[in-house]
Amino acid sequence: MSFVNHYQGSFSRTAVNFSAGCQTAVSNIVMALTVILFLQLFARLLYYTPMAILAAIILSALPGLIDINEARYIWKVDKLDFLACIGAFVGVLFASVEIGLLVAVTISFAKILIQSIRPGVEILGRVPRTEAFCDVTQYPMATSTPGIIVIRISSGSLCFANANFWAVEEDDIQETSKGNVRAIIMDMTNLMNVDTSGILALEELHKRLLSRGVELAMVNPRWLVIHKLKLAHFVDKIGKQWVFLTVGEAVDACLSSKIATA
Repeated sequence: MSFVNHYQGSFSRTAVNFSAGCQTAVSNIVMALTVILFLQLFARLLYYTPMAILAAIILSALPGLIDINEARYIWKVDKLDFLACIGAFVGVLFASVEIGLLVAVTISFAKILIQSIRPGVEILGRVPRTEAFCDVTQYPMATSTPGIIVIRISSGSLCFANANFWAVEEDDIQETSKGNVRAIIMDMTNLMNVDTSGILALEELHKRLLSRGVELAMVNPRWLVIHKLKLAHFVDKIGKQWVFLTVGEAVDACLSSKIATA
């Protein structure tokens, strides 16, 4: 018996569908016709059956509908996905299926929103004896070039939702860097889109860097990103000579121009 004093017959029907290996919604039609036929022909035979027996039949179907191992797997892989799973379970248990789905969808959207407004900024370093630049946190052996900070925007979009947070992250990185910073290189490989708020944040960043005597370079911006930056005349402001294809080229250009050692 549930919290509203009735038994959920849908649990047993769902268990039957699952056990029978049903794959499409057509099974619901067959199930509905079967239930109607049974109620018309055999309902009187079950009229005096104790409610406890009917409840036991329904509850016996529940263990097959709860996959504990899958819940443990979700917990190990992604805690926020597990939170959505628990939210759906609690919503269905105490309210209804619709409320459970609404809770799960709300948590999932909140997860996406949080991830979009807090873009990751990685500091890159050159892996010894290679031309590869990797995240220094993931690869501690990667070394930074004195006077040059190489950062990579891990977010796929630089927009109004995360532009300010990204600018603060960049300032924190520069303030905590050792030595005199003369150039900042932005690896835009992961950046798929930028809006006017993102472009404005880049312009403000460029102004702050110029006031400190720091050059700004961009690496491998996608076609859509560079197209918007050109339309906004941002490329003209930083100079086309500061747009590069690879991080290695950008670092070599900074070193050859001697701005990193100035």
